[in-house]
Order: sequence, then C-alpha cells, then structure tokens
Amino acid sequence: MSAFPEGGTLALTAGDPGLAGVMVGMGWTVEPGAGPLAEPVALAIVCGEDGRALTREHLVFFNQLTTASPGIAFSLAEGTLRSDAEQIDVDFGAVPEDVTRIAFVTYVDPEVRGPGTFGTVHDAYIRVTRPDGTELVRFDAPPAKPGTAKAVLFGELFRDAGGWAFRALGRGYENGLAGVGAEFGLDV
Repeated sequence: MSAFPEGGTLALTAGDPGLAGVMVGMGWTVEPGAGPLAEPVALAIVCGEDGRALTREHLVFFNQLTTASPGIAFSLAEGTLRSDAEQIDVDFGAVPEDVTRIAFVTYVDPEVRGPGTFGTVHDAYIRVTRPDGTELVRFDAPPAKPGTAKAVLFGELFRDAGGWAFRALGRGYENGLAGVGAEFGLDV
C-alpha cells in the first residue's frame, strides 16, 4: 500500500456500501533513553456538528472504554488482530446521527512518567481496517515538531454524503491535552 498523504481523505462506505464498521488502530515505538520514557495514550473524541465533543462522556480512552453514544468502544480483539498499541471499534449502524466526527488523538501522559514529548516516539501511525483486519488505509502520523509536540491528532472518521470517510491529519499540539481540550471543547 502506498503512503497516504497528510490531509488525504478516503471515502470508506461510498466505495464499499456493505461496510458496517471499522477498527481504527494506532501504534508507535518509544525509543529508550536515559530519562523517563514517553507514555503515549490513545483517545477518541466523539463530536457533533460543531466539531466539538458532545459531552465529556463522549470520549474513549483507558479509563472509559465506551462512550455515552453506542457504536464506539475500545476493541477487545486478541491474537493477530491485536497488532496495534490501541484499537477502537466503530459500528457505523449503531453510531447516533448527532455524531458527525470521531477524532483520534494520542497524547503523552504526564501523570505516568512525567512530562514528555513525541521526541522519543517513532513510527507513529493510524490505520483503518475492516472488522476482519483487512487494512483499508494507513497513515504514518509523525507530528511536524516531535520534540515539542505533547499530543497529536492522528486522523478522523467523519460523515460524508450519507456514509463515512477517513481523513489523515497528523496535527501536533505543543500544549498537549490543554490544546486538544481547547479545540474540542473539553476541560482537561
């Protein structure tokens, strides 16, 4: 599969009308160093028409495995389907109509091993697969300034012409979760 460009979009259901859902996988490699290792954490933000989180309960992360809206949850797949650092399942038919965008962010958790950046995080990616694991698209998602980025918006699923599409983003936030929170209307 060729490299998918930053800002590129792919219509998922328009090209495959029988596609009922996807698994979104995110992964990375953390380079060992003399100090504390970065602790990347995946986060999905379920948004409405205004592009902001519907509520604080519309997040998926390690402390909240499902959202207030059905159809979006951390994957429970095991074995060969579990090759990513984190996986989130999206069942298109179960996602309510008021959900127009699902943003996929990874941030360096300052509470686990102290403050850090993506400077030691390499090979970051987001990929979208069919439920059987067949890859539809993969985007290598390094931030533009990894030495200062504390969070990265890898990509998003969004409603498009009555179906769903994927957009590759790779946008870094030097102010970490505070920047993500400001963009998505969350007090973090």
